[in-house]
Amino acid sequence: MSQSDPTDHALAAIASILHQPEGHREPEAAPVLEDKPVIPAMVEADGYSKVGPGPITAIRFKWTVRRDDDGHFYVDETIGENSAPIVNGPMSGEAAVRLVDACESDARLRFERLRNEMTGRAAAAGLGGSDGGEV
Repeated sequence: MSQSDPTDHALAAIASILHQPEGHREPEAAPVLEDKPVIPAMVEADGYSKVGPGPITAIRFKWTVRRDDDGHFYVDETIGENSAPIVNGPMSGEAAVRLVDACESDARLRFERLRNEMTGRAAAAGLGGSDGGEV
């Protein structure tokens, strides 16, 4: 007369998986903490580059760090593949990398805002119930 509850079977299966002898237990995936500084290692500034977001290559921004013969660093900002660069500099290598990161981050933020605004407008237009016909 006793019916078994499906929950009991599921709990028993989980318990059997968790109740393995210590010798056969799979290692848990825990992060390994090392005694390293929190600050990331400095990347090589010369040649450091990032590309802005967007679906169209012809209008996508790109920032590239270059070093001149005197050791000064410059950031070349281009739009698309064939544009003349807008040059920022001279500056230190660290400053150039920070500028590239800041420009890319700002571009990504603007792109996300624009995309969200466009998506919101499209959704709002769809919620109006308009089928495109005249009233």
